[in-house]
Amino acid sequence: MSLLEQTIGSIKTTLNQEAFEAAKDRLLNQAKPAGSLGVMEDISARLAAIKGCIDVKLTNKRIVTCAGDHGVTQEGISLFPAEVTPQMVLNFVGGGASVNVIAKHAGAIVKAADLGVNYDFDKDLPIFHKKVRHGTANFTKEPAMTREQAVQSIEAGIEIVEELMAEDPMDLLGTGDMGIGNTTPSSAIIAAFSGIPVEKLTGRGTGIDDAALKNKIAVIQKALDLHKPDPSDPIDILSKVGGLEIGGLAGLVLGAAAHGIPVICDGLISTAGALIACELAPTARQYLFASHKSVEIGHKYMHDRLGLTPLIDLQFRLGEGTGAAVCMELLDLATRTLADIKTFEEVGVTSA
Repeated sequence: MSLLEQTIGSIKTTLNQEAFEAAKDRLLNQAKPAGSLGVMEDISARLAAIKGCIDVKLTNKRIVTCAGDHGVTQEGISLFPAEVTPQMVLNFVGGGASVNVIAKHAGAIVKAADLGVNYDFDKDLPIFHKKVRHGTANFTKEPAMTREQAVQSIEAGIEIVEELMAEDPMDLLGTGDMGIGNTTPSSAIIAAFSGIPVEKLTGRGTGIDDAALKNKIAVIQKALDLHKPDPSDPIDILSKVGGLEIGGLAGLVLGAAAHGIPVICDGLISTAGALIACELAPTARQYLFASHKSVEIGHKYMHDRLGLTPLIDLQFRLGEGTGAAVCMELLDLATRTLADIKTFEEVGVTSA
């Protein structure tokens, strides 16, 4: 049995219903109007069901930012050159990126992972060295990667979770991405799954103008027409029009779900990875929280397909794991509202 098959088979089909009902009962009887904390109450009950207790502690928080390059950048779909990808990975290591700053405030540790950067990092660099190949192929001419490489990228993400759990078991995982051009394969992935017209799913990424956007849409459509990815086969879609970091992100979701760890999914690219994961293993969705609504228009359709509602809308379009980092604080707060707000009985107040 492969690591991917073993991991999918390890994901529980249902969460702890007893803990979920106990959480709902406590929320109903807290010394406040029932339901008055809205979505926070839903979050806290879901976390109780995931962790199997009322007093959930999200002490060890990690964000893994998966990086990879994309051959499709040859088609002029991004404002920035591919050389920016390794430069940003080094910035993550140095602690100078947006996600580093936000994660530090949230009490989370950030670590980058090289799934397919077109650059050879020093082996002593403190990142996850999981390179499958030096970037994907230009998918307007050939599949982005082989099927075997697609599986390898997913299994690399699973391996990262295993390494984190062996080192210092985490309570909460956030996913993030880095890869110039990666909104293009992400839009292609949701288009392949949904059949929705490409122009309705494709945004401006790094801020391209109208002409470049028109070209980007045409590039994605060309790839879909050429390769005809099978919407019933997530590995086929990933291999033909996906990205190596997107495969890694899928593996992170699957690996965390197998360990019963909640995952906060970041923006468009991280959600593309989560989509691949949940199409492979629908039960993984139980562990998934959508952090934010991206400015990228395809993000909404991904959330719709996953049946998830983003927690915030700050008009982010950055990636890296920034939205996941912000929402870690919301999940922390949700656990405290469930466990620490007293019930009417505990404070001797009559609820009637």
